[in-house]
Amino acid sequence: MLERLVIPPNTKFEERNLVIEGDALIGANSEIGYGIIARKVIVGEKTTINGDVFGREEVRLGAWCSVKGNVISKGDAYIGEFASIEGRLTVFGDLEIGRNVRIKKGFEAKGLITIQDPMPVIMFIFLYLLELLRLGRLEEAEKLFEAEEFVSPLEVPENSVMNIDVIKTDRDVVITQSRVLGNIKARNARVERGELYGSLKGNILIIDSSRVHGTVKGREVYLVNGSVVLGHIKADKVFMEERCVVEGSIIGRSGVWIKPSVEVPEFEEEIEEEVEKSEEIGEVLR
Repeated sequence: MLERLVIPPNTKFEERNLVIEGDALIGANSEIGYGIIARKVIVGEKTTINGDVFGREEVRLGAWCSVKGNVISKGDAYIGEFASIEGRLTVFGDLEIGRNVRIKKGFEAKGLITIQDPMPVIMFIFLYLLELLRLGRLEEAEKLFEAEEFVSPLEVPENSVMNIDVIKTDRDVVITQSRVLGNIKARNARVERGELYGSLKGNILIIDSSRVHGTVKGREVYLVNGSVVLGHIKADKVFMEERCVVEGSIIGRSGVWIKPSVEVPEFEEEIEEEVEKSEEIGEVLR
């Protein structure tokens, strides 16, 4: 399960699409108000994508997913049962497709087309593992439990909303070296070397070498390394370095501290570790 909403470096928020240099991992029961363009696009079950899906290497859609546009995979594709695609499905590699999938404008696959066996996936894996062990193929059995590696992925936890107006999750948000559109509502958030066109709301908010074009509201707010807020700040505590700028008012119910150097909480270190490991993440999407 994805633990944080991570927007990786150089993510582009276009009018209709999110363009990611690496992979896109979307958790279950989420709603994405954009199309998605990425190396691998992996979508959890019961998630809605309000646009096209384009995978430069692979596309995987979980059961009961809904895509409001076209789906194109330059490699292989997996479409879970009861998924719906309102546009056309085009696959340049092999296609594995579940039962009761609805594709409004038809599909085309250059490679092998396989209809999924109705056997539950967990039962299939269990029987397959038993057979590998019976044949003494231990290395292949171990590979079943190896985490898949992803490249600098966009990570959207389950039950999240992400559109041009709002980015909402009950988890933490990490933004690194990207220009982001939308008002962010999260548990905690950090914006590092990025630019946010919208407000920021959460508990612990860290703005590091970044610009925020909107209001910042939180329990604790930290502005460091020349950050700029083009709006108001309202929090219980505000910690701000001298080189930072706030164009609106600053309200700190318990105090406002302006110092030459501000030490951010441990929450920052945990986020840094998560960003550094983002290229080698193996998460199980529901």
